[in-house]
Amino acid sequence: MLLAVSQVSCLPGSKKKNIEGLWYFIYNAGGGSEDANPSSFLYLEPDHRYTRDFNKFDYGTWKLKGSELLLTSNQKQVISFPLKKFTENELLLISGKGTELNFERQPEKFNSAADNPFSIENNRWRIPAIRKESDLELRNRLKNHFRFHVVYFKWALNAGFNTIDVRSTPSPLKIYGNGFALKKFEELSDAWRTYFYDKEDCQKANDMIKNLFEKENIAWARTDNRFKMFISAFQQLEQKIAP
Repeated sequence: MLLAVSQVSCLPGSKKKNIEGLWYFIYNAGGGSEDANPSSFLYLEPDHRYTRDFNKFDYGTWKLKGSELLLTSNQKQVISFPLKKFTENELLLISGKGTELNFERQPEKFNSAADNPFSIENNRWRIPAIRKESDLELRNRLKNHFRFHVVYFKWALNAGFNTIDVRSTPSPLKIYGNGFALKKFEELSDAWRTYFYDKEDCQKANDMIKNLFEKENIAWARTDNRFKMFISAFQQLEQKIAP
C-alpha cells in the first residue's frame, strides 16, 4: 500500500557523483521477491558504515573496489555486488543470484542517528533474537518498532513525498489510509515472526499490543496530512508500550 498526502515529491539533485547516500529499491530484473521488496534500502554513510534491508537487516562497513561494492557485515561476512550502472540518482547492482537490483537515490539529510529511520538505532527491532526475551525486552522491541515508524513518517514529511510504502515493512500492524489495526497472529508475515526467538515470544508481543489497544485510546490528530496523523499515532504507541 502507498500512503498518499497532498504534497509533491521532489528529489534534490547533486552535481557530485558519489555512491554514498540512501538508495531505495525500485525493481529487479529477472529475479524473484527473495532478493528485495519495495521497502528494501541500502544506506551508505560517508564514514563507510552501512545499513541495509534486502528482506533481512544487516549492518557493517562498505567500500568500493573497482566496479564492485563490498559490504562487510557485523558478522564479518563479505558480500560483493558488481555495479552494472551508477549515475547521480540511479544504482544498479547484481545480486549473488545474478538478479539486477535497481535503486534510486533518496533524500537523506538527518540531524542525528535518532532522527534517521535507516540507522541501527531505529532498526534494532529487525535484529532477530538469539534467545527467549523477557517481557521488558519484548516491549523494548515493540517500542523500537513504533519509533521507526515515527521517524519514517517524519522523513517522508520532511522530504515532501507524495506517497510512501507502508505495507512492505514487516509489522504486526496493518496500516490503512485513515488508521491501523492489529493483525491476527495467523496473519503475521514470516519476516516479522523471524525477529522473535520462538512462536511463544511472537504471540506474547502480539498480545501486548492487543492489550494496549483494549485499555488505551489513540487520539488521532485532526489534520489533512496523513503523515502527521501517523507520526502522532505512533508516538502514542511508543509511549504507551513503554515499561
